Amino acid sequence: MTTTTWSEIYTFLGPVGCVLIGIGVVAFYISLRETLYLNAVWRRFRREFLDLERGEDRCLMGLDPKNANPLLRIIYDIVTTHASHSDDIRAEVGYLFHRNFKRVTNGLGWLKLISVISPLLGLLGTVAGMMDVFHSLSEINVANATLLASGIWSALTTTVLGLVIAIPTLMVYSFLVMKFRGFHIEAIEHSYRAIEVCRRLNVIPSTSSARHQTSTVEAP
Repeated sequence: MTTTTWSEIYTFLGPVGCVLIGIGVVAFYISLRETLYLNAVWRRFRREFLDLERGEDRCLMGLDPKNANPLLRIIYDIVTTHASHSDDIRAEVGYLFHRNFKRVTNGLGWLKLISVISPLLGLLGTVAGMMDVFHSLSEINVANATLLASGIWSALTTTVLGLVIAIPTLMVYSFLVMKFRGFHIEAIEHSYRAIEVCRRLNVIPSTSSARHQTSTVEAP
């Protein structure tokens, strides 16, 4: 595209419209990245947990926290802590979820923010455009209906653009939140199942080993 074309686009959309375009690109990138990541995590987890139930990995004994699936890493920490007793594990799963899925949590936060501010930015662009239209009309002696209609149409473009960005972003955000909550429930259920498998095989990962591997993961 030529410089003239870019200049025409900027003139038509205005600074707020261009900002909205950039926000839309960011929202699309975050949505695609988190969707693909969560799907990949779930597919890998189902395969690895099936191996765990068969006893092929000696009940998490060979787990490497650096390369482990985040869901499996959560279950490993839960089994290490709760395999010898039956305390409620829901609160600890919530904490481990925040620690192992911090990237996803941050991405969801950005999507929610974008879904909220996009319509407001669109409205801001429309108000600024209407101010420009009425200022231009005040400088001419004869009112021009065509000029007024054209100015209003251009000003409303940012509102439409903000809604076009906000609605799909909110839909993707809601989908990912439901999927993420499903992960949380699955982590609790599979943690209990993993504890049962370890007890059946009489193999329980040691707490000292878990602490050592966890410190290795968190070390810079």
